[in-house]
Amino acid sequence: MDDRVRRHAELLVDHCLEVTADDDVLVIGSQNATPLVTALYGVLGERGATPMGQLHDERARRAYQKAVDPENVSTSAPRLAAMEAADAVVLISSTTNPYETMGVSDAVKTEIDDAHRPILDARLDNRWVITVHPTAGGAYRARMGTDAYRSFVYDAVDVDWEHQRRRQQRVADIIDAGETIRIQCGRTDLTMSIADRTALNDDATRNMPGGEVATSPVVESVEGTAQFDLPFFYRGDRIEDVTLTFEDGVVVDCAAGDAQDAMDRLLERDAGARRLGELGIGMNRGIDRATTNTLFDEKMAGTVHLALGFGFTECLPDDQKPNQSDIHTDMLIDLRSDSLLTIDGDPIIEDGNFWFEGE
Repeated sequence: MDDRVRRHAELLVDHCLEVTADDDVLVIGSQNATPLVTALYGVLGERGATPMGQLHDERARRAYQKAVDPENVSTSAPRLAAMEAADAVVLISSTTNPYETMGVSDAVKTEIDDAHRPILDARLDNRWVITVHPTAGGAYRARMGTDAYRSFVYDAVDVDWEHQRRRQQRVADIIDAGETIRIQCGRTDLTMSIADRTALNDDATRNMPGGEVATSPVVESVEGTAQFDLPFFYRGDRIEDVTLTFEDGVVVDCAAGDAQDAMDRLLERDAGARRLGELGIGMNRGIDRATTNTLFDEKMAGTVHLALGFGFTECLPDDQKPNQSDIHTDMLIDLRSDSLLTIDGDPIIEDGNFWFEGE
């Protein structure tokens, strides 16, 4: 076994989930993730924990989605029971084809999302982590050779996370004390209030890799234009070069080229889909390129991401509620050249570099 796979498993068990003896750990992944699943089972056994496996296969999921009548979609009682019974959950993505669910009707996808909401809620109430096992399919999606992609993944994962946490806290502290964020880059000129908000410091406890600082802005304060110049996937559609215009916190105009239909479907999902639930700042220097995998791309140092959809309760005062929506879709702005992100007028990122990196 590649030593890096073993190290990945150890980080998931010890750093992300802090697994202890007698924990029941639900491991969800496809056959493509067998090396990491195998390593996880070994590490869990050493810790005295009990693994429970659940197979997730993209082609099988597509076959079900193409065949099922939307009226017959329901919550899977065994899957919900397994999620509720687990003490911790590991979800492993091991992409073969990001376009696999293209051609499946939005009505079916929406019914399945709604039916699976109790399963999602049960996971969010638990200890959980999402990660990636590198595959040839992931490499193809990233437009990299398989070995190079494998090294890219492990360079982003095998990080001194305590050092990374302290580094990110410098940005989190400024967000906690800040009032207004402004982002300027190309066609992007966007402002929003972060008054009375606190920041989340993602040091890879729920996402592996981690490496971002995020908050939920004051929804109605978002004003201006944002050009999202890095590609992402939504329900099997590749979307890139999207420009959104916000007024009073609501998307009032969207230009998305060939992906216009996909973006229109996203924005029409519900009222909250036209509002921002998150602003995140990528800080992981081990991630140096976009791969169309949001788990990695949103952590890339020198980028900022905005998520349409639901926001984070933990970032808001007790008497306020975050933006409500059934979606949370991250879109990225590349700030690595000719850019400026300020908080209350003070530069935080300029041309991709944080103010403290020159110290």
